[in-house]
Amino acid sequence: MPYSLVIFDLDGTLVDSFPFFMRNLNEVADRFGFRKVAADEVDALRHGSTSEILRKLEIPRWKLPRVARHFRQLKAEQAQDIPLFPGVAEMLQVLSDNGLRLALVSSDSEANARRKLGPAAALFAHYDCTAALFGKPSRFRRVLRRARVDAAQAIAIGDETRDIEAARANAIACGAVTWGYAAPAALRARKPDLVFAEIADIPRALLAGAAGAGVHSDSAASTKPLGSAQNSRIALK
Repeated sequence: MPYSLVIFDLDGTLVDSFPFFMRNLNEVADRFGFRKVAADEVDALRHGSTSEILRKLEIPRWKLPRVARHFRQLKAEQAQDIPLFPGVAEMLQVLSDNGLRLALVSSDSEANARRKLGPAAALFAHYDCTAALFGKPSRFRRVLRRARVDAAQAIAIGDETRDIEAARANAIACGAVTWGYAAPAALRARKPDLVFAEIADIPRALLAGAAGAGVHSDSAASTKPLGSAQNSRIALK
C-alpha cells in the first residue's frame, strides 16, 4: 500500500550513535548506579526487548528520565562524533522529492536531532522529540493528528522492538532496519511489515509500493557503507 507519511526513529536508524553510546554507557552506569556492560554481554542484550534489557542492567524505571536527560546532554556535547549513516541524506531527499512527508519521533532533543541531520533536517515536516523510553505510542498518535493522516497511510521505521510495538499500538505499518541497536532476529520475531537490510531498500520499497521490492529478510544481508552500524548494538537511547 502506498504511504503518504514516514515516521523515522533517529538513533540507530538515521544516525550512527552506537559508538558514542558504548563510549559513555559504563560511565553513565557509574553515575546513576546501574550495572555496567561487559563486551561479551552486548550480543545477548541486542536480542532482548527494551524491558528485558532494563532488567538485566538493573535500571529501575523511575531512573529513566534522569538517565535520558544525561544522555541528551552528552549527545549535545559530542554531536560532532555522531554522524548520519552514509546514504541517509540521499535517501531522505528521494522520499521527499517523491511526495512522501517525513516525521521524526525520538527520545533525543529536537535541537540535537536537527544538528545531527544537518541540511536534511529541513526535509522533515514534523518533529516530536524527547520521547520517554516507552512513550512513542502517544507521540505517534500526536504526529498522525498533526499531519492529518490516517494510520493506514503511515509507516514507522526504526531499529528497536519498541518501535515495532509503538507502531502496532497505533495500527501503523512498521519497518525495521537491521543496522541499528537490536539484533535482526529480535526484530523479525516481532513480524514487522518490512525489514530493511540496506538504506537504499527504504525508497526502493516505499516508492514501489510493494513489500517485496528490494527488501531483504536475511539477517546476514548488509551494505558495506553502513560501517560500524552493522555490529554490536543494544537498546537504551
